[in-house]
Amino acid sequence: MQFLALIKQRFAITIFAFTVIAVAAAQAEPHTLLTSHVPDAVSSGLAPLVGHVPPNQRLGLAISLPLRNEAGLDELVQQIYDPQSPNYHRYLSAPEFAGQFGPTQSDHEAVLQFARAHGLSVVDTASNRMVIDVAGRAADIESAFHISINLYQHPTEERTFYAPDREPSIDLDVPLLHASGLDNFTLPVNKHVRSLQSAKANAQSKTTGSGPGGNFIGSDLRAAYYGSGSLTGSGQSVGLFEFAGYQISDVQNYFKKLNQPLNVPVNGVSLNGVSLSCPPASCDDSEQALDIEVAISMAPGLSQVVVYVGSNDVSIFNKMASDNTSKQVSCSWGWSDNEKSLDPIFKEMAVQGQTVLVATGDQGSSTAAGVVWPSDDPFVTAVGGTDLVTITPGGAWKSETGWNGSAGMPSKNGVPIPSYQLLKGVVTSQNGASSTLRNIPDVSAEANTNQWSCYDGGCFSGNGGTSYAAPQWAGLIAMANEQELNNGGTTLGFLNSKLYRIGVSKIFDTDFHDITSGSNGKYSAVADFDLVTGWGSPQGPALIDTLTGTK
Repeated sequence: MQFLALIKQRFAITIFAFTVIAVAAAQAEPHTLLTSHVPDAVSSGLAPLVGHVPPNQRLGLAISLPLRNEAGLDELVQQIYDPQSPNYHRYLSAPEFAGQFGPTQSDHEAVLQFARAHGLSVVDTASNRMVIDVAGRAADIESAFHISINLYQHPTEERTFYAPDREPSIDLDVPLLHASGLDNFTLPVNKHVRSLQSAKANAQSKTTGSGPGGNFIGSDLRAAYYGSGSLTGSGQSVGLFEFAGYQISDVQNYFKKLNQPLNVPVNGVSLNGVSLSCPPASCDDSEQALDIEVAISMAPGLSQVVVYVGSNDVSIFNKMASDNTSKQVSCSWGWSDNEKSLDPIFKEMAVQGQTVLVATGDQGSSTAAGVVWPSDDPFVTAVGGTDLVTITPGGAWKSETGWNGSAGMPSKNGVPIPSYQLLKGVVTSQNGASSTLRNIPDVSAEANTNQWSCYDGGCFSGNGGTSYAAPQWAGLIAMANEQELNNGGTTLGFLNSKLYRIGVSKIFDTDFHDITSGSNGKYSAVADFDLVTGWGSPQGPALIDTLTGTK
């Protein structure tokens, strides 16, 4: 009897202990995520509340985990791009990056368990352990993050949007950086302009291209900025960031109608369950198709173009980084998201030797912050627009002015000025650049509405936008990387520190077309750096030689 009493006593103590632990866990202080998620229009009361998201509506999220030892990563970035450092251009592989700076395996597993415990399905994970894609009912997401996902009337658009009513928090001792997808206040916008959409832009249009109606085609841009040299991007892969699929038949039609060869494989990578296909009857593939056409035309010997298609910006860029197969990445989309959600990914790309080029936008200095982003991130090269004139159709460069649609300004997203823009000669009284905020663009290329492209089952004149400028630069950097590797070097990686050193040097005028006329509204093109064209457009062979150290 005494023995049984002892057993009952110990059992009662055990049950009590488990109860205390369970109650403590239930009453644990939720941990707020490290970034903000509530749109200003919601927190300020500007957007009226109109309802609540149906509990069974399915939403997809990209949950970001913070870097491990980010201070050490920042120091490594500085060393990798310092010509005086023994670590100069000693890039990490993707597994090396994950091992040194990625979240721990235990933290990653804890977040997976947390998501599943709250009824969320895991859609995808990444080898660098930085992003976990999940999907689930709105009610389960609300429970997991201690929020209410409400519907609000958009203050400037004729639509409602959903967003959390407060900053999300979780009952988990693992820190989370961000949960992208909790709102759709800003919808992704491609930076492709058609002449009918912009009569003002079309009024500037010149007709010195060799395409239909005198419009420029991709091979014209290669001829103007590079000439007839032997570099073709051989051995290089260009990665394209897209929010929708594409029809490869549109790309094939483009080169067929121009009687030009198409020898570059186009490979699609789907994320977030988004289809790689884009049927003309239900989908617009104009942005996606032109990105492919321009990149291949600039570098017709590429080993491949990889088209990353998804619904979440964090997921897409993270896949590009963890794959690490495309050393030049082009993005011609804009959206609104927390800067800190992408910074870790762009830093990974920098230490892996990847170049990220982002179009700035097409409404001049009035381009909205949510369209400009992420071109004003400090770890990307922002590409603005120009209006090009060639000597003959399909011939050499003749002149260039700043395009009135080129988005350029001090960062409207409040991004602080990076060190490379603090060099003497970048910020001047003439160009109106900020001494405290990131200034864009860094460089530029032809973007006026005088381009010919094939998309949506047909071929059309009068296209433009900085959408065209970013893949032009991606093709050019592919050729530069081809030359660098042929000379026994490594890839160029993050360009800006080197571009700005060139800009303030005596060889600037031999490597760039310095564009000194044209305005985007508030700002004008002036000598040297400006907020319409950045440092200008490339004098391809000379710039490539400087970038690769061969002159």
